[in-house]
Amino acid sequence: MIIIAALAMTVGAFAQKPDIHILATGGTIAGKGAASNETRYTAGQVAIGQLIDAVPQLKDIADVTGEQIVNIGSQDMSDEVWLILSERINELMADPDIDGIVITHGTDTMEETAYFLSLTTAGTKPVVITGAMRASTAISADGPANIYNAVVTAVDPKSAGMGVMVVMNGLIFGARDVTKTNTLNVQAFQSPETGALGHIYNNEAVYYRTPAEHDMTFDIKGMKQLPKVGIVYGYSNIAPDMVEPMFKNGYQGIVYAGVGNGNIHKDIFPVLEKARRKGIQVVRSSRVPTGPTTLHNEVDDEAYQFIAAQQHNPQKSRILLMLALTKTDDWKEIQTYFNNL
Repeated sequence: MIIIAALAMTVGAFAQKPDIHILATGGTIAGKGAASNETRYTAGQVAIGQLIDAVPQLKDIADVTGEQIVNIGSQDMSDEVWLILSERINELMADPDIDGIVITHGTDTMEETAYFLSLTTAGTKPVVITGAMRASTAISADGPANIYNAVVTAVDPKSAGMGVMVVMNGLIFGARDVTKTNTLNVQAFQSPETGALGHIYNNEAVYYRTPAEHDMTFDIKGMKQLPKVGIVYGYSNIAPDMVEPMFKNGYQGIVYAGVGNGNIHKDIFPVLEKARRKGIQVVRSSRVPTGPTTLHNEVDDEAYQFIAAQQHNPQKSRILLMLALTKTDDWKEIQTYFNNL
């Protein structure tokens, strides 16, 4: 019995841990402040090696490696970085030595990056995005726990096939539904319509449900830039000159963040009609935080060839329209993407 127990301990000691690769992009999680008791800080100051070293418990659950993609505040996130991230993730998906991928990211545009990657990467390996609401030098920095929980999620076998996820403050969210809902609190992220996918408890990812499935991935391999799409925020008394500059600056699409159910100001309506005549795609979204922007409510979308955003907020509508324009300029086909993705 003693020999068997000793053998079991030896086998356990040499059991191979999952290999998790972290792609770092900067953000508050890599930020530094002058004082630990002040909120002022500069994002993107700490390299990925330091972030990993700050969480020594990671070595107990995975063999973790890191790679610095950029080190920026996510307010400066760009299409170019998205293209690099997407290509790198697809490479890692094909690497048999990698079991899961974690991305450290600023919270400002985290939901956009998550959604973009969910539409442009393919594979069943977990892709988990995390960040922090407090800089690494803060007294109660949330970054270390978030990194640990992201790796816990990435190594959990139940996470396979769950798509791109966001892990923040102990909760797991799907890429399509998650959004930032608070400017300061550590519980800044929510999925207002669907709720979280699950949570982390005692080193385990506990799932309540699976994310909405889609069987389409946009192939952007080799692309150096994406179609140009802009967002116009609707408000009372908005003037047409908020939209007209897009006619001559190379925009292929306009997302109008309308009021209510994507409703359009009377002075903007003819400008958006003109955009369609010029071949620019127009998506009606809404500045309202919950609820879909539905087809044929107060606007006859068929008559004007407008696209209804459905459940997509303005920033995610921009992403989907950009990707849709890499495949087609048929507004009806683009509407099917908004209906299903």
